Amino acid sequence: MDAHIYDRARQTCFDEKQFRGTQADFLYNTAAGRALLRLFIASKTFSKLSALPGKRKKSRSKIAPFIEQYGIDMSDYGDAGYETFYDFFIRKPLPGKRPFPAQEDVFPAVADAKLMVYSVGPGLTLTIKNKPYTVDGLLGGSGGARGFENGLCLVFRLTVDDCHRYCFFDNGKVTGTATAGGRLHTVGPVSAKRYAVYTENHRVITRLETEHFGEAVMIEVGAMLVGKICNHPVTVFQKGDEKGYFAPGGSSIVVLLEADAVVIDGDILRYSAQGIETKVRMGERIGAAPC
Repeated sequence: MDAHIYDRARQTCFDEKQFRGTQADFLYNTAAGRALLRLFIASKTFSKLSALPGKRKKSRSKIAPFIEQYGIDMSDYGDAGYETFYDFFIRKPLPGKRPFPAQEDVFPAVADAKLMVYSVGPGLTLTIKNKPYTVDGLLGGSGGARGFENGLCLVFRLTVDDCHRYCFFDNGKVTGTATAGGRLHTVGPVSAKRYAVYTENHRVITRLETEHFGEAVMIEVGAMLVGKICNHPVTVFQKGDEKGYFAPGGSSIVVLLEADAVVIDGDILRYSAQGIETKVRMGERIGAAPC
């Protein structure tokens, strides 16, 4: 199943092909595939084993074809001389390639990703990709859900071509961390019909107290072939500081915001209302604090 994406920079829409679409269709749309998911493939062990070949030096030969296939602009990263595909996958942008806005009231994207915005409704419920969720479920039952009633849920979906580093969106401090879930389903469109991936998948939950956008939560969601969430051990941060990275594959970051903390830009809201994600780059403005 392809995803329909709005590219803000080009002001046009395009269809994104599912990574390993044939294999994903078998796993999620056949009885035999779903049995394999239950038994092994959606486990952390499978993802760890799958990552091993990418750490071998001979995997370097896969880098150039991957760059060509996905049209990755390597001028953002420079000639780093990656020793393995794993090293290439966790690449860091060069300084200045992902600038964050200097204005204190501007809310930036936390990663290169495809963004969808959802409202938190009465009873702390919301619907993500036509699947019902609760804020408490997203938080893994760790408490603190009530503060997000009538707030916003931002879902940044990273795909294999994206830079898999992510950053803080404001100045502030970490007030708590937790982990939840244990499965590793793909976060692509093919899995959304059958699985509540944002509550079933392994995730790291970080509570934030920010200077300009109130209390917030960032949730890194692991996915198939992305069993490892690598967060830095920070307690105090500035806007644009790197929070961590995924290694390797595609995954998601969920940001929960309190009511009236942010006004999201109109084009993103319009496309979200149509079920269409917006392609964004880390540091790019996606909204601002209310006037």
